[in-house]
Amino acid sequence: MKLYSVRSEYKYAELTESSIEKNPFKQFEHWLNDAMNAKVNEPTAMSLATFGIDGFPDSRIVLLKDYGNDGFTFFTNYNSNKGKSIAKHPAVGLHFFWPELERQIRISGFAEKTSDEISDNYFNSRPVLSQIAAIVSNQSSKIESREILQNSFVSEKEKIGDDKIKRPDSWGGFMVKPVKFEFWQGRESRLHDRILYEKTENNWTIFRLAP
Repeated sequence: MKLYSVRSEYKYAELTESSIEKNPFKQFEHWLNDAMNAKVNEPTAMSLATFGIDGFPDSRIVLLKDYGNDGFTFFTNYNSNKGKSIAKHPAVGLHFFWPELERQIRISGFAEKTSDEISDNYFNSRPVLSQIAAIVSNQSSKIESREILQNSFVSEKEKIGDDKIKRPDSWGGFMVKPVKFEFWQGRESRLHDRILYEKTENNWTIFRLAP
């Protein structure tokens, strides 16, 4: 089968200036709730794009763990490639894609570390085995084998026993503070709806973009 014959027509919904929220965070909340109510697969999964430390653009999927009018929060190892990239170039992009709803959201903003309190609270809420994994995994580093990683995990689990696990200093949260949102709704004949919010001081200016 030739790939150029793979095609779907988008007819789920429309996106108009009269129907959207003036605040992009509220519009995001509506769409996220729609995705969760529709039981889409991994509704909080988002692509995080950074300026790679090797000079190439880099992207990966992370999970949104909190959001509000200040920004969007995820957690990771600060010594990972994405952690090092953000430390050097805090300008990042987030991308949500919910194909079941024929919707995308793109967010541009600046990432900064969350407070120790926020990182501690989330770390302590994680399953114990996930906490141990965060300790033994030097994320993004090269390792000789899966077996070595598994052995480190078992050893750390036995050492900790029933003790409370302390969050490693190298692990914590980032909050992305947006300066731009784009909401994309698929439409028939590829005449998609694209609504852009751009931050101007303390307000948001709304534009329609050509598809």
